[in-house]
Amino acid sequence: MNFSNLFFLKEEVSLIVVMVFLLLFDLFATGKIRRYFHLIACVALGGHLLYNLQPLAEAKAFGGMYVNSPVISLVKSVLEAGALIVFMQAGNWLAGEKASIKRGEFYVLMLSTLLGMFFMLSSGNFLLFFIGVETASVPMAALVAFDKYRQNAAEAGAKYILSAVFASGLMLYGVSLIYGTVGSLYFEDIPAGIVGNPIQLMAFVFFFVGMGFKISLVPFHLWTADVYEGAPTAVTSYLSVVSKGAAVFVLMMILYKVFAPIAEQWQSMLYLIILLTITVANLFALRQRNLKRFMAFSSVSQAGYLMLAVISGTAVGMASLVFYVLVYLCSNLGVFGVISVIEQRTGKVDMEDYNGLYQTNPRLSVLMMLSLFSLAGIPPFAGFFSKFFVFMSAAGTGFYVLVLLALINTIVSLYYYLLVVKAMFINKNDTPIAAFRSDNYTRVSLVMCLLGVLFLGIFSVVYEQFSLVAWGM
Repeated sequence: MNFSNLFFLKEEVSLIVVMVFLLLFDLFATGKIRRYFHLIACVALGGHLLYNLQPLAEAKAFGGMYVNSPVISLVKSVLEAGALIVFMQAGNWLAGEKASIKRGEFYVLMLSTLLGMFFMLSSGNFLLFFIGVETASVPMAALVAFDKYRQNAAEAGAKYILSAVFASGLMLYGVSLIYGTVGSLYFEDIPAGIVGNPIQLMAFVFFFVGMGFKISLVPFHLWTADVYEGAPTAVTSYLSVVSKGAAVFVLMMILYKVFAPIAEQWQSMLYLIILLTITVANLFALRQRNLKRFMAFSSVSQAGYLMLAVISGTAVGMASLVFYVLVYLCSNLGVFGVISVIEQRTGKVDMEDYNGLYQTNPRLSVLMMLSLFSLAGIPPFAGFFSKFFVFMSAAGTGFYVLVLLALINTIVSLYYYLLVVKAMFINKNDTPIAAFRSDNYTRVSLVMCLLGVLFLGIFSVVYEQFSLVAWGM
């Protein structure tokens, strides 16, 4: 084996070092130093993020099975930033009496999923891609069912792992059909053998169904609400942002690296999927009263908007996708951060429980309102600019009707986001949630999310830098 290839896996190898360090700390740390486990975990992941923040140059390893580029490095950094915020928001939950004995497992499992996503993003071969998918999916199932004291955690874990197994089986069958008709699993070699025959079209459908599950696209979204409700809130937020973002990036790269010769066929299918995803999710979100289920359907709807960047297939689309995921990360984790801290303090997660929240917790109410406004795409918050860029990328390739229908759906989403704002600021409640102070980790993470919501759109240099990296991909 040529160990020099490992030098190209800087991000993955250094992440494994962090995982091993936290695992050993969990095994051998005792006494007072163990109190700082959460701080050490956050600092270790933050240091890893800073160490790998500079995008890497084009590189290949293991005969082209592993590839890296500036845009892939940028995506990895965005996803890792989301994982760091989730780490910080999980601190209060992990400090609880029932969860304190399993902090180490939580950190290692979550970093294992992140490692799998890194391999997915850097895959140049379907074999490494599938290894990455499973490395990300299996620990995620354990995270979903992590809190055995939660009433519906086991149900959520079972639904997630069973859905993941069926989706992975269909995806792998599609990959086997591609190999059978082309004779290669390398992304660079496959397009020359793609001629659009019925077997290859069926192979693409099976592959897309597997990815549709990962992204929660309609009609592959039926697991989402139950899993989001049953999983610990920190895991739910991670699923809604980091896992979804990684899957969308990988799907876009594979569509245009591997299936470009049949783009006309799959763009028609993608057109319908996007429209169904945004519309169906918005209609179901209107009916939700549990905030975690509410955010589940919001997440499905946001996946439809992400796919607008995918269908464009241009460098503008890639830049828009990276920017959208970064803004979505700040907005969604801002909302889930508030939901998490209130759930830990009171056990309340229904929309009616938030009636009059502004009276007792005005800062949390304002932060949640601004995050919801960003998700809805209201100017001047960052979500408005992210939606504008994905609409622009889709319109730039001629999908004008699709963009118009997505804009109409944005109005519907504004209505149900405002229902939460109305509950906090307008609805009366004689016994609102009592005033409290959140822990320092959560407060810092929420400030980070708030800064992203307020300034990512205004400071155009962020999107410009993403565009420069994307044009060089």
